[in-house]
Amino acid sequence: MTVSDFADLGLAQSLARAVRELGYEEPTPVQAQAIPLLLNGSDLLATAQTGTGKTAGFGIPMLQRLSAAKAGKEPRGLVLAPTRELALQIVEELRSLARFTEIRIAAVYGGVGKGQQIRALRAGVDVLVATPGRLLDLMGEGHARLDRISALALDEADRLLDMGFIHDVRRIVNATPGSRQSMLFSATMPKAVMNLAGEMLRKPARVDVSPEEPTVANIRQQALRVAREAKQSTLTQMLREPSVSRAIVFTRTKHRANRVAKALDKSGIAAEAIHGNKTQNARQRALQGFKDNRIWVLVATDIAARGIDVDEVSHVVNFDVPNEVESYVHRIGRTARAGASGVAWSLVDPEEQRDMAAICRYVDRPIEEIDEDLNPVGTFTVGRPRDNRGGNGERRAQSENAKTGSANTGSANRSRRRKPRRRKTRATAPA
Repeated sequence: MTVSDFADLGLAQSLARAVRELGYEEPTPVQAQAIPLLLNGSDLLATAQTGTGKTAGFGIPMLQRLSAAKAGKEPRGLVLAPTRELALQIVEELRSLARFTEIRIAAVYGGVGKGQQIRALRAGVDVLVATPGRLLDLMGEGHARLDRISALALDEADRLLDMGFIHDVRRIVNATPGSRQSMLFSATMPKAVMNLAGEMLRKPARVDVSPEEPTVANIRQQALRVAREAKQSTLTQMLREPSVSRAIVFTRTKHRANRVAKALDKSGIAAEAIHGNKTQNARQRALQGFKDNRIWVLVATDIAARGIDVDEVSHVVNFDVPNEVESYVHRIGRTARAGASGVAWSLVDPEEQRDMAAICRYVDRPIEEIDEDLNPVGTFTVGRPRDNRGGNGERRAQSENAKTGSANTGSANRSRRRKPRRRKTRATAPA
């Protein structure tokens, strides 16, 4: 069963009012399929990516279930998330949905002191959103009990396992009552996730909204061959394009993220790095600055690929090509959200060409190859040497001469391209 309107769900009056005031009218595909099944009491195994509306997909049924039962001090709903950022985003959305109820929602996560989280648990919590490590710490210290959990949701299950949380997740699941309703959401369904689903779900309903294809379809994917030592200067030039309003740059390591962000900032591009070595406060400041447009470039590692949920990201840049094709889709999915379009650029050095070719096969659609001026020069093909297309300077000169008839005019064109750089720097300077 699916629904085409939230009004058809038969929600409690308080939840229905919140949904209306939040402007929810037509459910997203994952919401339309998942919510009726969960309201009916089924366990659920769902394939859904960040940005598809899955938080409301499991949050609305969980809040409906808890609003009909007697509250106490111990948590009755539990959501496990792989990262602090995602946990905080889930809490924010659940609180918006529960604004007209008396349901208490709190988050526990690492990277900050435990004091405030312990006080929240002592005061009483109905829905607890947690990262596994911190939750186990609080359980071990006697601050958190899960014996009253009646609804359990695992969000980004594949990322939880990728980050090594499988044993922690099993311990947490085993500490909850067997009579609970369980929901597992994952962007991909590798064998490890299917095994976990078999352990924690009882005759689950299946929902597969195949979110990757429509997301990728709205993104213009382009790749630029560039030497590794030239990536930083190339990135700086690309980000100064007038079309770039808000961008996320992905690197493979935390140290490189720091170096890239520092170099961009030094060149006048407002940028900050976000990764696992940053303190929670620093990560939150960076995210808030990104949302508020005080910074317009965020440099992140893969750990943040699903934890950044910000609309109006015009561009995603793979400074390093990921060696896992799924990571590529998760990265570029930070743009083209909520039906918008977006652009994904990949800087491909010679050692990354095979990874890029695997990505081309995975997304099953052509990826444009571009030159340093962002002009399309064909479809990216692995192993094709740069000399087959002519040198960069020769190709650029030929293109400019063909358009203008003189190299001097071409130089003037390039000068005009630099004007947005000054505009960007002014636009992002602190007030």
